[in-house]
Amino acid sequence: MIPKCRDQFFVIVGVLFLSACGNHAGYPNAESLDRLASKSVANQVFVKGGTFEIGDVGQKETGTPHVTWNQYSRPAKAVKLAGYSISKYETTWGEFMLYLKETGHLDRYDDRPSQRRYAQVSDDPLSPYFRQKPARAPNFAEAEGYCDWLGKQTGLPFALPTEAQWEFAARSRGQNIPYATDTGLVEKDPYLRPPREYIDPGTPPEGNALIHSSATFERRSVGSYPPNPLGLYDMTGNVAEWTRDWFQEDYYEHIAMNNPSGPEQPVGSHTPEKTVRDWAGHGEYMAGAGTVFFRSGEPIDGGGNGFRCVVNSPEPIN
Repeated sequence: MIPKCRDQFFVIVGVLFLSACGNHAGYPNAESLDRLASKSVANQVFVKGGTFEIGDVGQKETGTPHVTWNQYSRPAKAVKLAGYSISKYETTWGEFMLYLKETGHLDRYDDRPSQRRYAQVSDDPLSPYFRQKPARAPNFAEAEGYCDWLGKQTGLPFALPTEAQWEFAARSRGQNIPYATDTGLVEKDPYLRPPREYIDPGTPPEGNALIHSSATFERRSVGSYPPNPLGLYDMTGNVAEWTRDWFQEDYYEHIAMNNPSGPEQPVGSHTPEKTVRDWAGHGEYMAGAGTVFFRSGEPIDGGGNGFRCVVNSPEPIN
């Protein structure tokens, strides 16, 4: 038994080593970068500007809050946004890895095991790192850096969305709906509910959102569920998403009326935090924390959040 276990150990180590080498190998060529740039532009959905109430506007029938977990989503305030475009999909591992390789940032994580897990990719559809599944950046800077890098590749003003842009799009231009699904309601895919050892990555999607109570790293490929009425996928569930705004608990008390973009600098004495939306992508939360209204902050050096990019142009780019 001991020699057999030892052989298995070296096989596992070898596979991990080859996997890591595979992630480093193959500096992106011009053709692959051009494909990514073209696809990223084509996947942008135009969101016509307008005025809406950002924040928890209360349930239609009763007026009671959607979110009772905390007070950060209240009071709702009217704000006005210019038009912009937003990616219909969350950024994938395959896309993110091209950026990390082309910029040389991948090498940063060779000696950072806790962040290295957010800098991998696989061609295996059964792997949690499959190139069509949503990436989770090792920190805020790499998520922001990816969108900035896309801007350089395309010549367009790519950026992370502001908190207001994210919510306006998730709510299909500000509708009073709790979930960014095809119906505004949620039918949870039971995929990640079994114990981790019984999860089968070959199981086809069910329902209209992946909201889970499992700590597993696995997710669904982007676009596995129907989009919201604007044509955007996975703005409820799959992974939580960074926005570019600094987090402030009582932000809506001070929010600017026109094109709000968050506080100008970190707020409070704690670790600097950026606002994260779609907490349904972190787990099966109660008290409204899985709705599109819920907001909270996460440290900028923390890994595990996904993201999508916007193009800050008031006219359609496609």
